[in-house]
Amino acid sequence: MNCLKSLFIKNFAFIFIFIFFSCDINEEKPNIIWIVCEDQSTDFFPFYGDNTAQLPNLEMLAKESVIYTNMHATTPVCAPARSSIITGMYPTSIGTHNMRAYSYDLGKKENQPQINIPIYSSRIAENIPPFTEYMRDQGYFCTNRDKMDYNFKISENTWDINCHQRMCSKDNLYDRAHWKSRNGNQPFFSVFNLPQTHESKIWQHNKNDILVDIKKISPPPYFPNDSVIIKDMAINYSNLTLMDEKVGEIINQLKKDELYEDSYIFFYSDHGGPFPRHKRAIYESGTKVPLLVKFPKSKNAGKIDNSLLSFVDFAPTVLNISGSKIPDYIQGKAFIGKNLPKKRNFLITTSDRFDGQIDRVRAIQNHDFKLIKNYNLNTSHNLDVKYRKNMPMMRRLNNLFEKNQLNNEQERWFLPREEYEFYDLKNDPYELKNIVENEKYAKLIEEFKFELNKWIKLTNDLGEKSEYDIIKESNIRN
Repeated sequence: MNCLKSLFIKNFAFIFIFIFFSCDINEEKPNIIWIVCEDQSTDFFPFYGDNTAQLPNLEMLAKESVIYTNMHATTPVCAPARSSIITGMYPTSIGTHNMRAYSYDLGKKENQPQINIPIYSSRIAENIPPFTEYMRDQGYFCTNRDKMDYNFKISENTWDINCHQRMCSKDNLYDRAHWKSRNGNQPFFSVFNLPQTHESKIWQHNKNDILVDIKKISPPPYFPNDSVIIKDMAINYSNLTLMDEKVGEIINQLKKDELYEDSYIFFYSDHGGPFPRHKRAIYESGTKVPLLVKFPKSKNAGKIDNSLLSFVDFAPTVLNISGSKIPDYIQGKAFIGKNLPKKRNFLITTSDRFDGQIDRVRAIQNHDFKLIKNYNLNTSHNLDVKYRKNMPMMRRLNNLFEKNQLNNEQERWFLPREEYEFYDLKNDPYELKNIVENEKYAKLIEEFKFELNKWIKLTNDLGEKSEYDIIKESNIRN
């Protein structure tokens, strides 16, 4: 009897220790899911004030999340912005700032032949371990579905399974890029990229049913109240409803697998909206993106966080959540977890070559004001991007400008640029009134210029170099 009692006590102690440490491990290594849409600004979502589209799944998620109001893409276009996410570094520091330098489409032999830019991959970027490598070292199962273009050749160790639907027909890889493929209860980090709202869908879905009340649509002041503009905006809102259905499928699967409650769930967009003066524009419409984060047990649900955040912050944040050490070289700042660094006072966004259009723009902002420096003054912000001309709205705007039928606010985007632009973000959220010549702000503008120049030097901004020279240097691989 005493032997049985002793055995019971030992077994009970073992079970208690196992459960205790198992719980501790789960808390230290929570599951993390990213749901990423494409080409969307904060302006189009109910939880930021626009109720044109009903998005029940995202609205439910928002109620259980922290809503971040100041997350910015480092660059207002996908591949350079994505390079900052995977490395925690500014694209301008690692040679990935021009769109698109490297193509994940391995069958493509040339990039921008009209300006003699080949396909190339920055060795600076290649020598930086993607943050998921550190997570995998900690036992995480890491998957990425439907986006592979980071503007450089990523390490084969980046993901356990990495797949783009067009390129993953073999071995059922697309379906396997999912937390379900992990071993047992292995902690996981799973990214799902949803393509329904991409810029190209505006013209590809032109003949589809409109799923919102078109009468509710009111264009922002930099667009005319024109039927073509409103139609394209209606298509985008309709695409958002399609994307929301996919969000619901992911959330429902998490709940079915009993993973929803204890997981971190991020929802964000890869940069601003799909329209002209959104995507590829240094304005808030091009860089500010939605961000929801549902914490385990819906902790902090309903909180609004106005911190100045950048895509370089994603890598250190996820490493911090997962209990992984944040490498010293990472330029971003963790914004969730323990021992958080001091919040930034200034946020930087950058813009360089878009396809065949060479450009360079830098912007610095705080919560109230924004300074933009334009380096190419012989062009307008309306760069002649061939791809964008597929959009009816773009063709319509060009036509209205040529006929002198845009008002002063609407035509500014088409006119030659000034070297500096300065905006009062509180009173002029659409950045339409350049107050750089207002003496009232002279001292503040000089402070912004100083901080921008300091950042350019501190981060070794490669935008100062010709891209042709960068390609020739030994740290760039063709």
